[in-house]
Amino acid sequence: MDRRREPGDLRHGADLRRSAPPAGAEGAQALPPTWLVDDATGLAEVVAALADAPVYAVDTEFHRERTYWPQLALVQIAWAGRTVLVDPLAVDISPLRTVLEGPGLAVMHAASQDLEVLDRACGAIPSRLFDTQLAAGFLGFSTPSLASLALRILDVDLPKASRLTDWMRRPLSPEQQRYAAADVDHLLELAEHLRTELAASGRLAWAEAECEELRIRRWGPPAPEDAWLRLKESRSLRGRARGIVYSLAAWRERRAAASDQPVRFVLSDLALVGIAGEAPKDLDALHRIRGVDTRHTRGGQGREILAEVEAGRSVAESALALPRRDDLDRDLRPALALLVAWVSQLSRELAIDPALLATRNDLTAFLNGDPDARLAQGWREELVGRPARRLVDGELALAFNGKGGLTLERRSGELIGPDVPRPCAPWVGEG
Repeated sequence: MDRRREPGDLRHGADLRRSAPPAGAEGAQALPPTWLVDDATGLAEVVAALADAPVYAVDTEFHRERTYWPQLALVQIAWAGRTVLVDPLAVDISPLRTVLEGPGLAVMHAASQDLEVLDRACGAIPSRLFDTQLAAGFLGFSTPSLASLALRILDVDLPKASRLTDWMRRPLSPEQQRYAAADVDHLLELAEHLRTELAASGRLAWAEAECEELRIRRWGPPAPEDAWLRLKESRSLRGRARGIVYSLAAWRERRAAASDQPVRFVLSDLALVGIAGEAPKDLDALHRIRGVDTRHTRGGQGREILAEVEAGRSVAESALALPRRDDLDRDLRPALALLVAWVSQLSRELAIDPALLATRNDLTAFLNGDPDARLAQGWREELVGRPARRLVDGELALAFNGKGGLTLERRSGELIGPDVPRPCAPWVGEG
């Protein structure tokens, strides 16, 4: 997917062969420098050529603005000086599973959505992954775009003319093909530069561990039973309303997946929360709720909604427990503020993206004693977790260094406070 664009700006698919494989050629030599693959024979040649490739770059173009499932429109792959654009609208791309599950290292940029798309289209994700956006974060870049990395590191200005193109349209123009190919043309060189710098700074193992964590993360939509947790209002709802939201959000997720449309097209968050609060018992009451219109009350959908409202009344309390993420003991809240400030300072000193060191949720989980907290394991435990624990235990102190920054120091134990008389007992007001 195009990482030269703003977050949330998704693209779509491609077509048009640039040149046919030369007659009589075999294996890797059969593939020209750039080639659009739109038939099973061509794809088989690509898969065969990639079988022994130690490293390859891969990207996808897709869109999902009006669908539940991402619509894959193009797969770009580059290796050994060659680039192929595979058209999934013309050929079944499932044979690429052999490549993804093979021993080669897949180089991608901001890979999370592409991994989901590949998993759905091919039934597999790469067996090994190097994400250039993640890796760059360990060298001081903060979630950089592919364009910014290519310009800063390789002095390459990626094309921008087809930035808002419709990738599902056929055929693609030469400009569109050049734009799509540019997403992978420089990834291998970029990855090599990053790996060299990371190795020199002793951070390559950190980046590789983070890439592996990204690779094995669960991909795809949430389980229907967890869909209610994505609602902003989920933590403020209580009792009956929470059970109805749980039941109704799961129904909405299943219906959206079955009809392949965004969940907001099935029922908006506003309507869902409104229904939970009102708990309507008939279609007339349902129709009066804000965000509900005739689309939701006519036919069988209105009856399904009412059935979920009724089912939500009896959802077990155990199913409605919220994960402990933001809750923190009152006595530990000052420690959280100190740790947030220290992590920000540490990220500047080490030139590492602060989101890679520790997010606020990471710090909260650590202070709560969560055994699965990211700061309790791996390189983060050594770099952040151990000093953070000593700070919370009172062994270390955070102080201004007199130069606009903060420093973590061993505590002297000397207490200094304002020279103000203290009351002997709490004051109690009248009345």
